[in-house]
Amino acid sequence: MMTTAEWEGFCAAREHFRALCAELSKSLPELRIEQERLVAERGGAYYTIDTPVVYNTALDDISRNDAPALILVADNPGRREQSSALRRYLVGPSGKIAEHFFAREQSLNFDLRKNVIILNKTPIHTPRTVELRSISGPPSIHNAVIDSQKKMAHLLSEFYTALRIPVWVIGYSEMRKNGIFAAYTAELAALVGHGKINADDVFFYRHFSMNQFSIDLNKQRLPRESTVSALTRIGAAYRTRILQPFYAAHPS
Repeated sequence: MMTTAEWEGFCAAREHFRALCAELSKSLPELRIEQERLVAERGGAYYTIDTPVVYNTALDDISRNDAPALILVADNPGRREQSSALRRYLVGPSGKIAEHFFAREQSLNFDLRKNVIILNKTPIHTPRTVELRSISGPPSIHNAVIDSQKKMAHLLSEFYTALRIPVWVIGYSEMRKNGIFAAYTAELAALVGHGKINADDVFFYRHFSMNQFSIDLNKQRLPRESTVSALTRIGAAYRTRILQPFYAAHPS
């Protein structure tokens, strides 16, 4: 159960998230057209764009009686996430893999659908994350993708400040300089550098897609090392590798 301060902080962050998505949706009427182009050109099955900018409605299921234990940051909403029937994060193939991982690793004591807050690096939908590079149209769309990453990093800071729980950032490959999520990384590095988020509470990992997360964990785990110990060590090492260049570029 959350304390009064935790619950109020969580609710405030949640409403800021909702407002951010509503603001982006209203300010980018041309976004849906661009997303429909990406769907038509992807070569896979066509689907309807229901939600160009996706708020994670799973957060509305959280009550004060719940006890969030982890914040997990994924990439951006995909086909299933933007569906009007779902509008929840990490519910596609990667989400299923994540569910199985947490269910299998009982020592972590995390239930992905019960006590994990799931955020993204941007709430803007694309059929595949890499297609965030392919969004064209007016400059307002490109600028919104960049700006939304910065705002989502600050939103992470709000949830973290309210709850003071660990943060797992999943999928670091596009977080390096010149990567799709470089703007998010730069803002996160600034927040960590200025003490808004405790660096020791932030861990970086490979993505759950194609089981990359578990493959990397099993590859790097030391003999007889526990899952908790291995994830702490691996996540901290990746954190240093990804954030350090941004610290150097923007010293506090």
